[in-house]
Amino acid sequence: MPDSSAEHKQNSRVFVADIGGSYIRLGVSERPGSVRLLDSMPTPVDSWEAFGAALQSLAERHIGESRSPLAISMAGAIDPASGVICSSNVPCVSGRVLGAELTSRLQRRVRIANDADCLALAEAVEGAGAGHDVVFCVVLGSGVGGALVVGGRVAGGASGISGEWGHGLPVSTHVDFNGTGHAEPVSALRCGCGRMGCVDTIGGARGLERLNALLNGEQQDSHALLDDWQQGSARAQRTVCAWLALVSEPLAAVINITGASVVPACGGLSNVSPLIEALDAAVRKRTLREFRERVVVPGRFRHDGGLIGAAILARQDEFCEP
Repeated sequence: MPDSSAEHKQNSRVFVADIGGSYIRLGVSERPGSVRLLDSMPTPVDSWEAFGAALQSLAERHIGESRSPLAISMAGAIDPASGVICSSNVPCVSGRVLGAELTSRLQRRVRIANDADCLALAEAVEGAGAGHDVVFCVVLGSGVGGALVVGGRVAGGASGISGEWGHGLPVSTHVDFNGTGHAEPVSALRCGCGRMGCVDTIGGARGLERLNALLNGEQQDSHALLDDWQQGSARAQRTVCAWLALVSEPLAAVINITGASVVPACGGLSNVSPLIEALDAAVRKRTLREFRERVVVPGRFRHDGGLIGAAILARQDEFCEP
């Protein structure tokens, strides 16, 4: 006999928000895998009072007097023991027990989750990773992020931080540009975390630009650089060749360690299909397991992954309307 309570939970309405350094987006999910955007406004990043007032205004306008809970996908690391958040994108919330403070201010239960975790959950359950047991989602945006989902659940780790391959294995300091077996030295760059040679220093759009400046001595934005690469520019091809070699090696190591069978790629760089195809080919050359089909694939959710993932998490935790 079907579990009516489980079915009710899956079909319960969930209010969700996605908070980044630029915008707060509020939506509602009325069934799994979908979300309807209700409103958005610029994120007040420097004033805690303005930040709280912005969320309060959105909740009053669209959720009303009901005590429906709110699940939030947000950029930042959240300590699972204390609930304290650290967010470089929204500095006014750093050091606060954000879920508890917003619960008090908004007079409704508030659940905060990391945005990369929410995006990965959306891709694993409803997106490009659906049907796979172990999914490692990579975010190739301005920088590099990631999250691991096992059995449809985010593997958060004891510290609340996992999947951060951008600060895991250091990138190589040598690249074989011509496939001849002769590798040329490439200087490691210092990361904002204080270490040398993190994937985050070269893996995202800003990192690709840094790598191009290092190799070719010129400043060029990532969009123009990738356009030139697709047009056959020798200088751009040199940069992208290095990028593929340096990024694919640690990503292959992540696959070897986690056993992931698919890697949905999200973020701005993932919109360049030839780049993701080339990254997939480079990764599969370096994994222990032989993948006959693509393992690095474009993510399904370009815009609403954080909102959809927050809704999935809310339903998993029974954090939705009764």
